[in-house]
Amino acid sequence: MLVVMGHDATEADIRRVVKVIEEMGYEARPMPGKQRTAVGLVGNDGKVDSSQLESLPGVLQVIHVTQPYKQVSREWRPEPTVIDLENGTRIGGTDVVLMAGPCSVESEAQILTIAHRLRAAGATILRGGAFKPRTSPYSFQGLGVEGLQLLAKAREETGLAIVTEALEPETVDVVAEYADIIQIGARNMQNYPLLRRAGRTGKPVLLKRGLAATIKELLLSAEYILAEGNGSVILCERGIRGFDDHTRNVLDLTAIPVVHALSHLPIIADPSHGTGIRSKVIPMARAAVAAGADGLIVEVHPDPDHARSDGAQSLWPEQFEELVEQVAGIAAAIGRRLAPPLAGVPA
Repeated sequence: MLVVMGHDATEADIRRVVKVIEEMGYEARPMPGKQRTAVGLVGNDGKVDSSQLESLPGVLQVIHVTQPYKQVSREWRPEPTVIDLENGTRIGGTDVVLMAGPCSVESEAQILTIAHRLRAAGATILRGGAFKPRTSPYSFQGLGVEGLQLLAKAREETGLAIVTEALEPETVDVVAEYADIIQIGARNMQNYPLLRRAGRTGKPVLLKRGLAATIKELLLSAEYILAEGNGSVILCERGIRGFDDHTRNVLDLTAIPVVHALSHLPIIADPSHGTGIRSKVIPMARAAVAAGADGLIVEVHPDPDHARSDGAQSLWPEQFEELVEQVAGIAAAIGRRLAPPLAGVPA
């Protein structure tokens, strides 16, 4: 439920609404806007009797949010959420953001080499796994904290922001210590303790759609993070399972405009996991930007043939440069632009 205050509502009026909501046994969240303030009511499982609120001084109207996901919905917040990172990158709005890097952090030389190359090509966010969820327990599981430290060194040298995955609630804090964005992978989309813990860090969270998850389930998972008071959530369409084996997954591009219609949160696309085939990544990246994606997350490796994970879907650096050139033209054609290159590197 949203309690929309009038233009002439005073601070005392807003405090009164907050007090009444709390007396009703719910949580109140004031949301100042450009023209007027709204107060959100959260904590209800069903419809709330709004009669106590409608008659309060300064209240313009009470809006019942019809979606099961409340704070994620457009009804709750009509304007798009834009997430600002410390290096100047803005996720959402008119910019199309490029996140790129290897599936796994393998060594200092590997991550530093590719980070410098990606920055020069136009990426502003470096992706790389320090903790890796693998289908087989015998596959490379990542370097752990050492990998996080190498990502931090790459950020220091290049200015790229860092996005990396947290696998379990116990490791969220250490990931948050190093990362600018905490990634929740597809296999953990409905790991609710992990979602809540990531939400409590206050760091932006990149939430990937599960392998067989509906859009409604994705948005409800995002609601867990927002319910912890963290509104900086980036959704990611990374491909869902299909019956055809010509690609690793089916990149559901319809999810992009559907999410934009239902939610104020930004949504990016992952054409690497969405296809699993290097030659298909650039075409699907073009299509994702044309569909309205707020960014791309792409796997790029300095030597994909010798990558310790996901080499078959990782681009060579030269291919990523080609991708940047092509999607820049598509973004311009639909009235958007690639996020501006980084201006400088920290001393």
